[in-house]
Amino acid sequence: MARGSVRQRGTTWTVVLDERRADGRRRQRSKGGFRTRKDAERYLREQLVSLDAGTYTAPHKLTVATYLAEQWLPAMQARGLRPSTLERYEDHVRCAITPALGGLPLQGLKPTHLNKLYGDLRTAGRAPKTIRNIHGVLSKALADAERWGLVGRNAARLADVPAVARPKLRVWSPEQTRTFLAAVDDNRLFAAWLLAATTGMRRGELLGLRWEDIDLDNGVVRVTQARVRARNQVVAGEPKTAHGRRTIALDPTTVAALRQYRKRQTEERLAAGPHYADSGLAFTMPGGTPIHPNRFSLWFRRHVRAAGLPAIRLHDMRHSYATAGLAAGIPPKVMSERLGHATVAFTLDTYTSALPAMDKSAADMVAGLILGTEEVGGSRPSR
Repeated sequence: MARGSVRQRGTTWTVVLDERRADGRRRQRSKGGFRTRKDAERYLREQLVSLDAGTYTAPHKLTVATYLAEQWLPAMQARGLRPSTLERYEDHVRCAITPALGGLPLQGLKPTHLNKLYGDLRTAGRAPKTIRNIHGVLSKALADAERWGLVGRNAARLADVPAVARPKLRVWSPEQTRTFLAAVDDNRLFAAWLLAATTGMRRGELLGLRWEDIDLDNGVVRVTQARVRARNQVVAGEPKTAHGRRTIALDPTTVAALRQYRKRQTEERLAAGPHYADSGLAFTMPGGTPIHPNRFSLWFRRHVRAAGLPAIRLHDMRHSYATAGLAAGIPPKVMSERLGHATVAFTLDTYTSALPAMDKSAADMVAGLILGTEEVGGSRPSR
């Protein structure tokens, strides 16, 4: 059982904590500098409660900046995070968190400090989604500090985070996707555009796909890596999530397109001879070198304009695929696995626009089974 006392030393007050360890020995800790007896007594009460609850953290002088730069970010790097994820953490720490909170004691960080940071960022014109991302980094960093015994509580749990309105997905209809594919039918990378349209694979997954990951005889591709931008370089790493490592079945048309593209790539390799850079990747430049993700997106935008279609991002092809699949009645679990989502709930939450059509279809089908009507929307049988 911990005990403590408050003593006056000169013009300030000091708290002395008296703790009995498991081996029966006693240990004292003290903290001074309190301007009033009331402040010292309040601190003493808080520490006694945390000692008895087993949540006590020994005082230290770590600042937020020192903790993030010297302990947390190196730990994140050691965990083997994707380079793009680590870069995003570092950017938020360097550009937003450290300038505002870096000089504060880690143990003195309060929810009000975070609320002020978020308010200042909003005033400076930062988008709510960006602020929530910054909050996510702080929340993760402080959760680790709590787990490591550096703070008694995670201040981010009690902070007020700005709400983010769900953005409306910009997707193509199946007819518009067909128009796009018809417009790029003679393009060298037609197989890549078709694969994006028929599987919903991410840009990095497409550009990281190797021929060894493609089984044309059985009509499947295995997503095992992704090529993404990080620190102004393009690197290959793990898929975005653990569920992103997956096997996707292909339709016959996509398989045929990949066979034709592989034949063309083989001809390019033979023509280039020793100058061909064989990266093992499926989708490359004519000389075999990898395609930069930015260039791939630029090509997509040009094809979209040439086809006269509504402007969408390359990533919106993935949304178009998912929305079309769910609206067509593909089970959400199947779509979730094909997309590489962590949970089915995330899939449904992301593509709520497709749910009304699914709900109406389900209502008609179940009613038909219960009421004995043979056709959807049929009349109720007479008694």
